[in-house]
Amino acid sequence: MRTRWIPIFLLVAGAARAQQPTEAPKKPSPEATAAERAARSPDDARTVMTKATRFLLKEQRKDGSWCSDAIETLSEAQFGFALETWYCFKLGANGLAIQALLVLDDTPEHRAALEKALQYFCTTRIPKRGSEWDVDYAWTSVEGFAALVAAAQDPRFQSADWQKAIQERAMAFYALLEQTQEPKGGWGYYEGPVVSRRPTWSTSFTTASVVPALVDAETKLHWLVNPKVRELAVKYVQQCALPNGAYEYDLNPIPRISGGEHINNIKGSLGRIQVCNWARRRAGDRSVTDDKLRAGLEAFFDDHKFLDEARLRPIPHEGYYAVAAYFYFFGHAYAGQVINLLPPAEREAWHAKLRAEIAKCQWKDGSFMDFLGSQHMQIASTSFSILALHAGLKADEPAKR
Repeated sequence: MRTRWIPIFLLVAGAARAQQPTEAPKKPSPEATAAERAARSPDDARTVMTKATRFLLKEQRKDGSWCSDAIETLSEAQFGFALETWYCFKLGANGLAIQALLVLDDTPEHRAALEKALQYFCTTRIPKRGSEWDVDYAWTSVEGFAALVAAAQDPRFQSADWQKAIQERAMAFYALLEQTQEPKGGWGYYEGPVVSRRPTWSTSFTTASVVPALVDAETKLHWLVNPKVRELAVKYVQQCALPNGAYEYDLNPIPRISGGEHINNIKGSLGRIQVCNWARRRAGDRSVTDDKLRAGLEAFFDDHKFLDEARLRPIPHEGYYAVAAYFYFFGHAYAGQVINLLPPAEREAWHAKLRAEIAKCQWKDGSFMDFLGSQHMQIASTSFSILALHAGLKADEPAKR
């Protein structure tokens, strides 16, 4: 009897298993799928860059500038920025656009756009501190100084007239940097209630953005810049470094980290890690080893979904781990610079990953955007993307130490 029931039992058990719902295969996220299909080779990157460059050239105004100096969206009205802030944002974006044009192939069209942009940048008025809680002329001085230091080293702008115009305007931005470097050594863009003429708050990533330009101004151009300004800035970025490999958003005597979804967790620091590691290495900090650079890049790509999730969110720091949308292309631009500090043989594999995460985000008109707002964000995002992609086209050059 027992042997006669075994087949029946197996049939019943098999039927029961067949009726149980099977788990549907997990679908990859749209962002991950897009990255898999996106540009990966250097030739692909050139195609993406060409479209992005066409956008920049098309959007350049007759006076050589880009974008408006006025608020353009209702969503940004909630921030309560000073009226002067929008002019500061315009100039910051223009500084990035100049940096992007400087790395492009030298064609008559590119040269004309670059000369017009520099002419505007060297003659427009220097921004002032607004009368509200923000001090966003920090972005003008940081990106403006970086752009002009790069232009001063460009072979196309070595004539006496260009060198005079570029250096004079660069030193005007440097004067702002000296005036606004807060006591701990960094630069920031918010102040809240006015405490003093000199701001009292700064961030790791704003400070790191300008450190290599300060190094080059001092050591390559031999401009009359105070070494202590650079030294304080480098020390500030170093002190923001956390044992887990992240960088604090801003420097505190006791680091602001409480576990969970915190902005100073690795996942909340993905965009800051790249620029801070790059700045320290370019400033000669030998503790930022190749292994440290690799660890930062590995975290960047392993946890990239948190940058994906935050991109295009209209509220700052709305993403998981308080990631803000505007860290997307900022982080990728400096990741490209970090990759080029590694040995040449391993760079292309990293750049292939980076290209995919950028190319998937290109809009039909060739532009890029991460934080929805006025056009300065579109110009900045597109410029950051060009800089990131271009870094992968010169991946065989010796690393800058």
